[in-house]
Amino acid sequence: MTDELLESERRIVTSREEVLATTVQIASRAERTLTILTPDLEPGLYDNEQFLDAIKRLVLAKSYSRVRALISNPARAVRTGNKFVALAARLNTCIDIRNLHEKYRGSINDAFIIADDKVILYRADGRANDGIMGTHEPEVARQHLDDFAQPWEESAFKLHARQSY
Repeated sequence: MTDELLESERRIVTSREEVLATTVQIASRAERTLTILTPDLEPGLYDNEQFLDAIKRLVLAKSYSRVRALISNPARAVRTGNKFVALAARLNTCIDIRNLHEKYRGSINDAFIIADDKVILYRADGRANDGIMGTHEPEVARQHLDDFAQPWEESAFKLHARQSY
């Protein structure tokens, strides 16, 4: 895998290492927005130092940047002290984490990360590693963002981080 994603690349990811590398690449490419749907902020993925560095660069370099994460089961992230949650607490004007509303739990099982409404890593099962990444997929990204909008608006506002780190 190369460090730079090609302008019009599409590929299958099947391992945890590929999911992590692709997630970091997508976060690094974001210029305005990053939207995340995840079951539980997946340890080793969204608390990875490379991912967190990409998020920090995004939100500190551009005052208009925004990161949104919607989590269907936040208990593990809070219990284990996820570093992304701690970063969101410090940069709360740019990073917003919400707990998925109960009425959507069980019906939303997929996971994705979308940068700037066009670069996406989508996994139909958020607990599995199998997925597809596309670097120039505005129609696909827009469909997932549209599906994300209503649950986002109806979901609880903030995730509370443990203060032990």
